[in-house]
Amino acid sequence: MAEALARGSSGATARKLAENIERIEVLGQRLMAALSSRPRSNPGIEAPGPDLFLTAASAWAKTLSEQPGRVLENQVNYWGETLKNYADAQRAIALGQVQPAEDDAGSDKRFGHPLWQSHPYFNFVKRQYLINAKALKDAAGNLKLSDDVARRRITWLTDQMVDMMAPTNFLATNPDALERAVQTEGESLVRGLENLVRDVERNGGDFVVSLADREAFSVGENIGTSEGVVVDRTPLYELIQYKPATDKVFETPLLIFPPWINKFYILDLKPQNSLIKWLLEQGHTLFVVSWKNPDSSYADVGMEEYVAAYLEAMDKVRDLTAQPRLNVVGYCIAGTTLSLTLALLKQRGDDRVKSATLFTTLTDFSDQGEFVSFLQDDFVNGIAEEVSRHGLLRAQLMSRTMSFLRPNDLVWGPAIRSYMMGEEPPAFDLLFWNGDSTNLPGKMAMQYLRGLCQQNAFATEGFDLMGHKLHLSDVTVPVCAIACETDHIAPWKDCWRGVAGMGSKDKTFILSESGHIAGIVNPPTKKKYGHYIGSSDFGGGYQAWKESASFAPGTWWTHWADWLAERAGRMVPARSPGDGLGPAPGTYVHERAA
Repeated sequence: MAEALARGSSGATARKLAENIERIEVLGQRLMAALSSRPRSNPGIEAPGPDLFLTAASAWAKTLSEQPGRVLENQVNYWGETLKNYADAQRAIALGQVQPAEDDAGSDKRFGHPLWQSHPYFNFVKRQYLINAKALKDAAGNLKLSDDVARRRITWLTDQMVDMMAPTNFLATNPDALERAVQTEGESLVRGLENLVRDVERNGGDFVVSLADREAFSVGENIGTSEGVVVDRTPLYELIQYKPATDKVFETPLLIFPPWINKFYILDLKPQNSLIKWLLEQGHTLFVVSWKNPDSSYADVGMEEYVAAYLEAMDKVRDLTAQPRLNVVGYCIAGTTLSLTLALLKQRGDDRVKSATLFTTLTDFSDQGEFVSFLQDDFVNGIAEEVSRHGLLRAQLMSRTMSFLRPNDLVWGPAIRSYMMGEEPPAFDLLFWNGDSTNLPGKMAMQYLRGLCQQNAFATEGFDLMGHKLHLSDVTVPVCAIACETDHIAPWKDCWRGVAGMGSKDKTFILSESGHIAGIVNPPTKKKYGHYIGSSDFGGGYQAWKESASFAPGTWWTHWADWLAERAGRMVPARSPGDGLGPAPGTYVHERAA
């Protein structure tokens, strides 16, 4: 009986193995076909230019000539630690046990599997990786560089290499993946190959790992469901007016300009964390812009057209509400463009805007932060070449750039789970939104990169737009700015510096805990992230402002609601949006970047 069961089990295993081999052959053919369809690569966006590598080589030669003892000491220390690690591994194999070092990986979640501590092979691999990583970072840090930009770029590039070469990124040195493969008799690896082929096919031959299940959500059905009506449609945007949630509303309408990188429904993912729903419950007549996802026919659309769209949307809101003035909100790049629009209105003598709120908005780019590697001429010139070829700064390139600001969380970690563990992407609404990115019109992208980011014209000599030279000091309306403490896209100190340079006498700055999204989408019901509220004195620098600020637990939404209510006028009967051009969330939001 036992022998028969064994033969049956062996036969089932053999059949399963044959099926998997056949699947692998088919998947391999599909993968090769997908890779062959990859368009010609642009070296300018694949890596830093040769000047940076020449700078690094020259700096190393200078360090070697001026401090040969230091270079030799570093080399001796590296090889000493390497040989010691090898000897420790040999001893552990002989004794059959491992004694973890005090300076081990510690809280590094990549090394959470027990075998990294207990198994001599994996422990040796992990320790050697940490030794190599430290040696590389020390070598980069010791370079004699006079250029701070070059130093920051070399540090960033070194960190990228260190993260890329982590043993967890390779099947043979990833105990989690090997364990899963044994448990599933190789099925996890076949599923991982299927996931890899799917991603490569979906992205035109490029390796772009899926962060979320694209079939789990449908905008307008289970996310972005707040009731509203499209009340205007232009080639660049749809304007949505939302159904009021109260019998009485503030007299002054509220218009939100979301960023046109990604989609507006980040503010309306689900009812429990929807800022749109919450603002309606506070009694605001709420309008939100949904931007067009441009194709190559939008190549010549520039900042001029976006600012004109802001003015058109404001006019439409004023017409629909019979109000001469309104309150406005701009998020991220939309806040930057809103600031340009406010400066233009000031120079034109137009006072239609009562107050402006800025979410994670950069207007002073004197410190390029973590984007410094991507805002130098070699990379920007590569983007310019992309724009000339496609008429667009394509969504895929932008998403990849953003991902490599946090590669372990947004590249290598998801790739391990998908391709080596064979897991399906999670049904996570925020990651689904993150993957629903948009293209940027070519002209607008280059104006933003060259004029605002590289030249910092708005905060210095003035940004030329629509026959005006716009200055940050031209922003004189009451301003409330919200920045986020751990934001790596719009660092809070840079947001603060921009607000400090504005000409308004009524300025409020709020610093939320957490990052670019979680710090903004932080509803009162969660009671998760607190915030700092400081004085209106912007003369002492951002650190002095924070040191004098008071901390409040929970969301900043309620504080902002009070600020907004003071500038929203009396209460009037709620305004119905009517039938309009169709229901929210409209049609533009469904357009995916190719």
